[in-house]
Amino acid sequence: MNRRTFLRTATVATTALAGLPLKRTFGAERAAEKPAWPIGCFNRAWTKWSYDDALDGIKAAGYKLTGLLSAHKGEAFASSAATPEYLDELKKRIAQRGLAVNMIAIRFKPEAALADNMADLRKQVENAARLELKFMLTFGVDQPAQYENFYRLMADAAAQAEKRGIQVVLKPHGGGSGASEEILRCLDKVAHANFKIWYDAGNIIYYTGKDPLAELKPIAKHVTGFCAKDCPGPKGEVMSQFGTGKVDFKAVFAKLSSVGFNGPIMVEGLQVGATAEETTANASRNREFLEKALSSI
Repeated sequence: MNRRTFLRTATVATTALAGLPLKRTFGAERAAEKPAWPIGCFNRAWTKWSYDDALDGIKAAGYKLTGLLSAHKGEAFASSAATPEYLDELKKRIAQRGLAVNMIAIRFKPEAALADNMADLRKQVENAARLELKFMLTFGVDQPAQYENFYRLMADAAAQAEKRGIQVVLKPHGGGSGASEEILRCLDKVAHANFKIWYDAGNIIYYTGKDPLAELKPIAKHVTGFCAKDCPGPKGEVMSQFGTGKVDFKAVFAKLSSVGFNGPIMVEGLQVGATAEETTANASRNREFLEKALSSI
Protein backbone atom coordinates (compact mmCIF):
# COMPACT_ATOMS: atom_id res chain seq x y z
CA MET A 1 0.00 0.00 0.00
CA ASN A 2 1.51 3.33 -1.05
CA ARG A 3 1.44 6.42 1.14
CA ARG A 4 -1.54 8.06 -0.64
CA THR A 5 -3.68 4.92 -0.40
CA PHE A 6 -2.75 4.45 3.25
CA LEU A 7 -3.71 8.00 4.19
CA ARG A 8 -7.03 7.81 2.32
CA THR A 9 -7.91 4.47 3.92
CA ALA A 10 -6.95 5.66 7.39
CA THR A 11 -8.98 8.85 7.02
CA VAL A 12 -12.12 6.97 5.95
CA ALA A 13 -11.76 4.46 8.78
CA THR A 14 -11.17 7.17 11.37
CA THR A 15 -14.20 9.14 10.23
CA ALA A 16 -16.41 6.06 10.26
CA LEU A 17 -15.29 5.05 13.74
CA ALA A 18 -15.62 8.58 15.08
CA GLY A 19 -19.12 8.96 13.70
CA LEU A 20 -20.68 6.16 15.76
CA PRO A 21 -19.81 7.34 19.27
CA LEU A 22 -20.57 10.91 18.33
CA LYS A 23 -24.12 9.94 17.37
CA ARG A 24 -24.60 7.96 20.54
CA THR A 25 -23.23 10.78 22.67
CA PHE A 26 -25.53 13.30 20.99
CA GLY A 27 -28.51 11.04 21.62
CA ALA A 28 -27.56 10.65 25.27
CA GLU A 29 -27.22 14.41 25.64
CA ARG A 30 -30.65 14.95 24.12
CA ALA A 31 -32.14 12.37 26.48
CA ALA A 32 -30.41 14.04 29.42
CA GLU A 33 -31.82 17.41 28.39
CA LYS A 34 -35.43 16.26 28.79
CA PRO A 35 -36.87 17.72 32.00
CA ALA A 36 -37.15 15.33 34.93
CA TRP A 37 -38.78 17.86 37.22
CA PRO A 38 -40.66 16.46 40.24
CA ILE A 39 -44.43 16.67 39.86
CA GLY A 40 -46.41 17.10 43.06
CA CYS A 41 -49.97 17.93 44.02
CA PHE A 42 -51.43 20.53 46.38
CA ASN A 43 -54.29 19.73 48.75
CA ARG A 44 -56.65 22.37 47.29
CA ALA A 45 -58.96 20.04 45.34
CA TRP A 46 -59.86 17.99 48.45
CA THR A 47 -60.67 20.78 50.92
CA LYS A 48 -64.34 19.79 51.23
CA TRP A 49 -63.15 16.47 52.65
CA SER A 50 -60.68 15.78 55.46
CA TYR A 51 -56.96 16.33 55.08
CA ASP A 52 -56.42 12.60 55.50
CA ASP A 53 -58.75 12.09 52.52
CA ALA A 54 -56.58 14.57 50.62
CA LEU A 55 -53.40 12.68 51.47
CA ASP A 56 -54.97 9.37 50.47
CA GLY A 57 -56.16 10.89 47.19
CA ILE A 58 -52.81 12.44 46.34
CA LYS A 59 -51.07 9.13 46.95
CA ALA A 60 -53.67 7.15 44.96
CA ALA A 61 -53.31 9.61 42.06
CA GLY A 62 -49.67 8.61 41.69
CA TYR A 63 -47.88 11.53 43.34
CA LYS A 64 -44.91 11.32 45.69
CA LEU A 65 -44.83 15.01 46.58
CA THR A 66 -47.41 17.35 48.10
CA GLY A 67 -47.71 20.91 49.35
CA LEU A 68 -49.81 22.66 52.00
CA LEU A 69 -51.39 25.34 49.82
CA SER A 70 -54.99 25.68 51.00
CA ALA A 71 -56.44 25.97 54.48
CA HIS A 72 -58.06 22.70 55.53
CA LYS A 73 -60.78 22.34 58.18
CA GLY A 74 -59.33 21.24 61.50
CA GLU A 75 -55.71 21.71 60.39
CA ALA A 76 -53.28 24.35 61.69
CA PHE A 77 -50.52 23.31 59.27
CA ALA A 78 -47.53 25.64 59.88
CA SER A 79 -49.56 28.60 61.17
CA SER A 80 -48.44 30.32 64.34
CA ALA A 81 -51.19 28.40 66.19
CA ALA A 82 -49.59 25.01 65.48
CA THR A 83 -48.07 23.20 68.45
CA PRO A 84 -44.87 21.15 68.28
CA GLU A 85 -46.90 18.01 68.98
CA TYR A 86 -49.29 18.76 66.11
CA LEU A 87 -46.43 19.47 63.69
CA ASP A 88 -44.66 16.22 64.56
CA GLU A 89 -47.87 14.26 64.10
CA LEU A 90 -48.55 16.03 60.78
CA LYS A 91 -45.14 14.95 59.51
CA LYS A 92 -45.97 11.36 60.44
CA ARG A 93 -49.36 11.46 58.70
CA ILE A 94 -47.75 12.64 55.48
CA ALA A 95 -44.84 10.20 55.67
CA GLN A 96 -47.15 7.25 56.35
CA ARG A 97 -48.50 7.68 52.81
CA GLY A 98 -45.02 7.62 51.34
CA LEU A 99 -45.30 11.32 50.52
CA ALA A 100 -42.83 14.16 50.88
CA VAL A 101 -44.01 17.74 51.50
CA ASN A 102 -42.16 20.77 50.20
CA MET A 103 -44.12 23.96 50.91
CA ILE A 104 -46.62 25.92 52.98
CA ALA A 105 -48.66 29.01 52.13
CA ILE A 106 -47.86 32.07 54.21
CA ARG A 107 -50.79 33.55 56.13
CA PHE A 108 -50.92 37.15 57.33
CA LYS A 109 -53.41 40.00 57.68
CA PRO A 110 -52.57 42.85 55.27
CA GLU A 111 -54.49 45.34 57.40
CA ALA A 112 -52.64 44.38 60.62
CA ALA A 113 -49.66 46.26 62.04
CA LEU A 114 -46.38 45.40 60.33
CA ALA A 115 -44.70 44.46 63.63
CA ASP A 116 -47.50 42.02 64.46
CA ASN A 117 -47.31 40.40 61.03
CA MET A 118 -43.53 40.09 61.30
CA ALA A 119 -43.73 38.39 64.68
CA ASP A 120 -46.41 35.98 63.50
CA LEU A 121 -44.59 35.15 60.28
CA ARG A 122 -41.35 34.46 62.12
CA LYS A 123 -43.26 31.83 64.10
CA GLN A 124 -44.54 30.36 60.83
CA VAL A 125 -40.93 30.13 59.61
CA GLU A 126 -39.98 28.15 62.71
CA ASN A 127 -42.95 25.82 62.23
CA ALA A 128 -42.11 25.32 58.54
CA ALA A 129 -38.56 24.43 59.58
CA ARG A 130 -39.88 21.84 62.05
CA LEU A 131 -41.79 20.28 59.12
CA GLU A 132 -38.55 20.40 57.08
CA LEU A 133 -40.18 22.39 54.30
CA LYS A 134 -38.17 24.02 51.51
CA PHE A 135 -40.54 26.78 50.43
CA MET A 136 -42.97 29.30 51.93
CA LEU A 137 -45.34 30.84 49.40
CA THR A 138 -47.06 34.21 49.44
CA PHE A 139 -49.92 35.39 47.22
CA GLY A 140 -49.00 39.05 47.59
CA VAL A 141 -51.53 41.78 48.40
CA ASP A 142 -54.26 43.49 46.41
CA GLN A 143 -54.38 47.11 47.58
CA PRO A 144 -51.67 49.67 46.68
CA ALA A 145 -51.87 51.04 50.22
CA GLN A 146 -50.64 47.64 51.45
CA TYR A 147 -47.69 47.29 49.09
CA GLU A 148 -44.93 48.94 51.15
CA ASN A 149 -45.66 46.96 54.31
CA PHE A 150 -45.84 43.81 52.21
CA TYR A 151 -42.37 44.44 50.75
CA ARG A 152 -40.93 45.00 54.22
CA LEU A 153 -42.68 41.92 55.61
CA MET A 154 -41.34 39.72 52.81
CA ALA A 155 -37.82 41.10 53.18
CA ASP A 156 -37.86 40.14 56.85
CA ALA A 157 -39.40 36.73 56.10
CA ALA A 158 -36.83 36.01 53.38
CA ALA A 159 -33.98 36.81 55.76
CA GLN A 160 -35.42 34.72 58.58
CA ALA A 161 -36.30 31.80 56.32
CA GLU A 162 -32.84 31.77 54.76
CA LYS A 163 -31.37 30.95 58.17
CA ARG A 164 -33.52 27.80 58.22
CA GLY A 165 -32.83 26.72 54.63
CA ILE A 166 -36.27 27.80 53.41
CA GLN A 167 -36.96 29.95 50.35
CA VAL A 168 -39.77 32.53 50.28
CA VAL A 169 -41.60 32.58 46.95
CA LEU A 170 -44.25 34.76 45.31
CA LYS A 171 -47.16 33.40 43.28
CA PRO A 172 -48.95 35.54 40.63
CA HIS A 173 -52.30 36.38 42.17
CA GLY A 174 -53.54 39.71 40.83
CA GLY A 175 -53.06 43.10 42.46
CA GLY A 176 -49.45 43.63 43.47
CA SER A 177 -48.42 40.29 41.95
CA GLY A 178 -50.58 40.39 38.80
CA ALA A 179 -48.06 39.84 35.99
CA SER A 180 -44.40 40.38 35.14
CA GLU A 181 -44.36 44.17 35.73
CA GLU A 182 -45.80 43.85 39.22
CA ILE A 183 -43.71 40.80 40.05
CA LEU A 184 -40.48 42.51 39.00
CA ARG A 185 -41.45 45.44 41.21
CA CYS A 186 -41.89 43.04 44.14
CA LEU A 187 -38.46 41.52 43.53
CA ASP A 188 -36.90 44.96 43.34
CA LYS A 189 -38.62 46.27 46.47
CA VAL A 190 -38.07 43.19 48.61
CA ALA A 191 -34.46 43.16 47.43
CA HIS A 192 -33.45 39.84 48.95
CA ALA A 193 -31.81 36.94 47.12
CA ASN A 194 -33.97 34.47 49.05
CA PHE A 195 -37.18 35.89 47.55
CA LYS A 196 -38.11 34.11 44.30
CA ILE A 197 -41.12 33.23 42.13
CA TRP A 198 -43.39 30.23 41.77
CA TYR A 199 -44.99 30.85 38.39
CA ASP A 200 -48.70 30.29 37.78
CA ALA A 201 -49.61 30.55 34.09
CA GLY A 202 -53.30 29.97 34.79
CA ASN A 203 -53.43 32.87 37.24
CA ILE A 204 -51.84 35.21 34.69
CA ILE A 205 -54.84 34.56 32.44
CA TYR A 206 -57.39 34.57 35.27
CA TYR A 207 -56.34 37.88 36.84
CA THR A 208 -54.92 39.85 33.89
CA GLY A 209 -55.95 38.20 30.61
CA LYS A 210 -52.32 38.47 29.46
CA ASP A 211 -50.27 35.84 27.62
CA PRO A 212 -48.57 33.58 30.21
CA LEU A 213 -45.62 32.85 27.94
CA ALA A 214 -44.96 36.53 27.21
CA GLU A 215 -45.26 37.37 30.92
CA LEU A 216 -42.90 34.55 31.87
CA LYS A 217 -40.00 35.69 29.70
CA PRO A 218 -38.93 38.76 31.75
CA ILE A 219 -39.00 36.81 35.04
CA ALA A 220 -38.13 33.23 34.03
CA LYS A 221 -34.66 33.31 35.57
CA HIS A 222 -36.21 34.01 38.99
CA VAL A 223 -38.66 31.06 38.89
CA THR A 224 -37.96 28.15 41.26
CA GLY A 225 -41.35 26.41 41.19
CA PHE A 226 -44.50 26.13 39.06
CA CYS A 227 -48.13 26.06 40.22
CA ALA A 228 -49.98 24.15 37.50
CA LYS A 229 -53.48 25.14 36.54
CA ASP A 230 -55.29 25.89 33.27
CA CYS A 231 -57.72 28.73 32.58
CA PRO A 232 -60.05 29.52 29.65
CA GLY A 233 -60.01 33.31 30.10
CA PRO A 234 -60.19 36.17 32.63
CA LYS A 235 -62.10 35.04 35.74
CA GLY A 236 -62.60 31.64 34.12
CA GLU A 237 -62.69 28.32 35.97
CA VAL A 238 -59.22 27.22 37.09
CA MET A 239 -60.24 24.06 38.92
CA SER A 240 -60.36 22.19 35.65
CA GLN A 241 -58.55 19.60 33.59
CA PHE A 242 -55.36 20.56 31.81
CA GLY A 243 -55.78 21.09 28.08
CA THR A 244 -59.25 22.63 28.42
CA GLY A 245 -57.98 26.20 28.80
CA LYS A 246 -55.53 28.55 27.11
CA VAL A 247 -52.28 27.69 28.89
CA ASP A 248 -49.69 26.36 26.43
CA PHE A 249 -47.93 24.09 28.90
CA LYS A 250 -45.33 22.82 26.40
CA ALA A 251 -44.26 26.34 25.44
CA VAL A 252 -44.11 27.48 29.06
CA PHE A 253 -42.09 24.43 30.10
CA ALA A 254 -39.74 24.87 27.14
CA LYS A 255 -39.02 28.43 28.26
CA LEU A 256 -38.40 27.33 31.83
CA SER A 257 -36.10 24.58 30.60
CA SER A 258 -34.09 27.11 28.58
CA VAL A 259 -33.17 29.05 31.74
CA GLY A 260 -32.21 25.99 33.78
CA PHE A 261 -35.38 25.58 35.83
CA ASN A 262 -35.38 22.26 37.72
CA GLY A 263 -38.80 22.12 39.35
CA PRO A 264 -40.92 21.35 41.20
CA ILE A 265 -44.21 21.43 39.29
CA MET A 266 -47.15 21.37 41.69
CA VAL A 267 -50.66 20.53 40.43
CA GLU A 268 -53.18 22.98 41.84
CA GLY A 269 -55.98 23.06 39.31
CA LEU A 270 -58.09 20.00 38.62
CA GLN A 271 -61.80 19.35 38.41
CA VAL A 272 -63.30 18.70 41.83
CA GLY A 273 -65.59 15.69 41.57
CA ALA A 274 -68.74 14.81 43.47
CA THR A 275 -66.63 12.45 45.58
CA ALA A 276 -63.05 12.34 46.79
CA GLU A 277 -62.52 9.34 44.51
CA GLU A 278 -63.64 11.25 41.41
CA THR A 279 -61.35 14.10 42.38
CA THR A 280 -58.47 11.66 42.74
CA ALA A 281 -59.10 10.28 39.25
CA ASN A 282 -58.97 13.81 37.85
CA ALA A 283 -55.72 14.46 39.72
CA SER A 284 -54.25 11.36 38.14
CA ARG A 285 -55.23 12.51 34.65
CA ASN A 286 -53.64 15.93 35.17
CA ARG A 287 -50.42 14.27 36.33
CA GLU A 288 -50.39 12.17 33.17
CA PHE A 289 -50.99 15.29 31.07
CA LEU A 290 -47.95 16.98 32.58
CA GLU A 291 -45.76 13.91 32.16
CA LYS A 292 -46.68 13.78 28.48
CA ALA A 293 -46.03 17.48 28.01
CA LEU A 294 -42.60 17.22 29.62
CA SER A 295 -41.66 14.15 27.56
CA SER A 296 -42.23 16.14 24.35
CA ILE A 297 -39.76 18.91 25.22
